[in-house]
Amino acid sequence: MKVTLNIPETLINDLMFETGEKNKTQLIKSALEEMLRTIRRKKLIAMSGKLELDLTREELINEREKDMIDFSVLKTV
Repeated sequence: MKVTLNIPETLINDLMFETGEKNKTQLIKSALEEMLRTIRRKKLIAMSGKLELDLTREELINEREKDMIDFSVLKTV
């Protein structure tokens, strides 16, 4: 999707310098993905203690590795 944005040039330049990224599109994409991960992580942390997980630590690690966690095992507390 093409979008026109007004972003301060110094912000883009500083971020490109700090990350070493040369492509502005990839820079913005990476920044948005990181922001989304941060928001989702904060939401998960806020849910701490509010869900009951019927998996052992080892099962969770195995499922995470397969990237196919069955979310039906989650129960609200």
